[in-house]
Amino acid sequence: MTMSLNPIKKLIKRVGAKRVSEDATRELAEILEKNAIKICKRANKLAKLAGRKTVMRKDIKLAAKEILERK
Repeated sequence: MTMSLNPIKKLIKRVGAKRVSEDATRELAEILEKNAIKICKRANKLAKLAGRKTVMRKDIKLAAKEILERK
C-alpha cells in the first residue's frame, strides 16, 4: 500500500466517526488504492486510444465513471 493513512483516517472522521481503528483505516486505503489503480489503467488506455501520451482530466473522469458504475 502506498497511500498515506492519516488523510484516510481524517476522511472517515469527517463524516462523523469519533474514533477510527487502524484496521478500518488500512482497509479503506486498500479499497481506494485498488480502485485508483483500475481508474488510472483505464484512463491511460483512453489517452492512448485518443492518440495522446498525456492522461487528461477527461480520461480520469470517464474512467472513474466506467469503473465505479460497473459495481
